[in-house]
Amino acid sequence: MSLVVQRASGALREFNEAGILAASDIHVALRLSSLADSSDPTVDLAAAFTVRAVRAGSVCLDLNRLREIGIEDFEGDIDELPWPTVDEIVAAVSDSVLVNGSDRGELRPLRLVQTDDGWLLYLERYYLQEQSIRHILDARGSSFPAVGVSAADLDALFAGAVAPDRQRIAAALAASMWTTVIAGGPGTGKTHTVARVLALLLQSEGAGLRIGLAAPTGKAAARLEEAVAEQAAELGLPKLSAMTLHRLLGWKPGSKNRFAHDAHNRLPYDVIVVDETSMVSLTLMCRLLEAVRADTRLILVGDPDQLTSVDAGAVLADLVARPLVGSVNPVVEELVSADLSASGAEALTDGERSRLGAGVIRLTRGRRFGGDIAAVAEAIRVGDADEVLRIIAESDQVTLCAPDDLAGLRDDVVESSGEVTAAALEGNVAAALAGLERHRLLCAHREGPYGVEQWAQRAMEWVGESIGVRLDPAHPYAGQPLMVTQNDHEARIYNGDTGVIVAQGESLMAAFGRGGDPILMHPTAISDVQTVYAMTIHRSQGSQYDAVTVVLPEEGSVLLTRELLYTAVTRARERVRIVGSAAEVAEAVTHRVMRASGLALTNGC
Repeated sequence: MSLVVQRASGALREFNEAGILAASDIHVALRLSSLADSSDPTVDLAAAFTVRAVRAGSVCLDLNRLREIGIEDFEGDIDELPWPTVDEIVAAVSDSVLVNGSDRGELRPLRLVQTDDGWLLYLERYYLQEQSIRHILDARGSSFPAVGVSAADLDALFAGAVAPDRQRIAAALAASMWTTVIAGGPGTGKTHTVARVLALLLQSEGAGLRIGLAAPTGKAAARLEEAVAEQAAELGLPKLSAMTLHRLLGWKPGSKNRFAHDAHNRLPYDVIVVDETSMVSLTLMCRLLEAVRADTRLILVGDPDQLTSVDAGAVLADLVARPLVGSVNPVVEELVSADLSASGAEALTDGERSRLGAGVIRLTRGRRFGGDIAAVAEAIRVGDADEVLRIIAESDQVTLCAPDDLAGLRDDVVESSGEVTAAALEGNVAAALAGLERHRLLCAHREGPYGVEQWAQRAMEWVGESIGVRLDPAHPYAGQPLMVTQNDHEARIYNGDTGVIVAQGESLMAAFGRGGDPILMHPTAISDVQTVYAMTIHRSQGSQYDAVTVVLPEEGSVLLTRELLYTAVTRARERVRIVGSAAEVAEAVTHRVMRASGLALTNGC
């Protein structure tokens, strides 16, 4: 049950006591009213719901979906609560000084927006950020860069590709548009394409081309850097370093401007690639676009069907779905005419063709996994619960087991840990790190019966029992799996990196994979690290394992969503085990993350 705000009264207090509004939601709403020297119960309630929506990841409050915010802690009849109608909220908010300002000041913390789909209520800062993104992208789409590449250049980089090759189309878009979005699931060749885009642009623009590689997390940036480096020799690419978006923008903690690079001090790059864009929040995307020069090619890469940013916004999904503004550069037709004119089952749909005008292309040809995993992932992505359950019922590759049927899971945990430990004791760093990717236990929650803490403890006990030793995470031991929880740029280890304790002579060292040159550190040199026999699905984004076991939350959990299940399933190369029930799987497939936004609407402004 949430804390009850003693100053709250009426409907505010009822929703607070029901656990639907948190104390922080109400404190912000009451503070806004006090600053504006105006109080209206309906406006206060609407403001609290808007804060609650942002806290839950939305950019704004969709008044038509007022009752769809998290109510998992409410056990009574939802209809008995004093819900205001949309008309009541619109009438009250329209007349409020929180929207209109007053003679006492220009404070307007709320923005009410009418769209074709209904009314949206924003906190003003998020409205302004959304509009800034919209206007910058529209401006970038109103002109085209000079293109110095040919169809022959593309053929050389994508030799053997069969039309329609969406990777080749993506490269043509990136060469011909100021902003390109390369979307696609795991294994569809996104970073393979990025490396070839960079080679293409270096050929046409010359070796002086300034390239910036970035991602929202240090772990994702390191993986992007590794993926590009693996292809550097083949493509003639220079050594390129990747960094977090915060480092790219010049994060200044505690400063008023927050970033060194902004609309008045633009980033110096000619090309900027951002990987794992699905994890970028609305605020960070706004800051990035403000800092990018108008003549910089911006390439946004990611999977719009994965879990989104932990902060407000689902920007990549919105960019893929937003209304078409502008048209595709005619040069694209010349560069990839065979791909655009190809017919058959894999031909571009009318929808895909129209998205090219917004610089958006979705890669669809999976190369990392296939079979039932690919089939289940696609059925999840399109929301077909019946098909998901049908495949699982007939599959040996994707299976469903009850929470009390854990013999197979125990075997996987013990076997993979044994492989890691054996390699670690031998001092074989590469084999120990490779062993970490054999199997991964994934949970939706951090705490509780379906959370990481409980399942990691259970897995560690299984491992200890199998070797007859009580494992103690406080004392390093060979084979101990690790996860970094804080960036350390000097040591080149990042939040989310996984590693293992290995024997090196008479000492124990912590090893972290970094391409072909792993990083070795003394365990005492790492302050922000934890033992990881299980991790959250959010943490697993960007990683791949031979097999994964997914512990689903119980029915009714706000975390039981399509995006969560899709992300978890697509972490596996060979085998997926889902711990839960058919009802929980069906609920996950049919329940989408509700993140209200105006960015993808035709008239969201």
